[in-house]
Amino acid sequence: MSKEYESADLILKLYDLRREETMRKARDWFFAFNPDTFEEALAGARGEQNAYYRMVTSYWNMAASFVNNGAIDEQMFTEANGEQNFVFAKVQPFLAQFREMTGQPNYLAHLERLVLRQPDAEARLTQLREMSRRMVAQRAAEANAADAQESAAKA
Repeated sequence: MSKEYESADLILKLYDLRREETMRKARDWFFAFNPDTFEEALAGARGEQNAYYRMVTSYWNMAASFVNNGAIDEQMFTEANGEQNFVFAKVQPFLAQFREMTGQPNYLAHLERLVLRQPDAEARLTQLREMSRRMVAQRAAEANAADAQESAAKA
């Protein structure tokens, strides 16, 4: 088996894991998770949805470790996936505080290394944070409009 085939096979296996029902719910929750402060980030990491937070962040840190250690070709991985950037964009502003608070200086280090190696990583992360906020706001506006229509139809 070629290295390329093995990389592709592992990427497909990682994709299958992302389709698992609980992981899908965790990813949906993480999509709307947009902390502006460390306190908000901590509430997500330790709050009611902490299992979802841990599931998503540890999944992408694990996947990044496979890439960083050569088990998966980096170019193939980054061309097939973008969600790792999205996840890291949400936690990056608070990473130093999480590491200090937990005493884990390597918390999400695999994910950090992989994402920050990409060209224009910092600018891209900023864009992803902004895009995420816009998308969540749009979803909320659409939900409010649907609720208003439903209320009007009942009246």
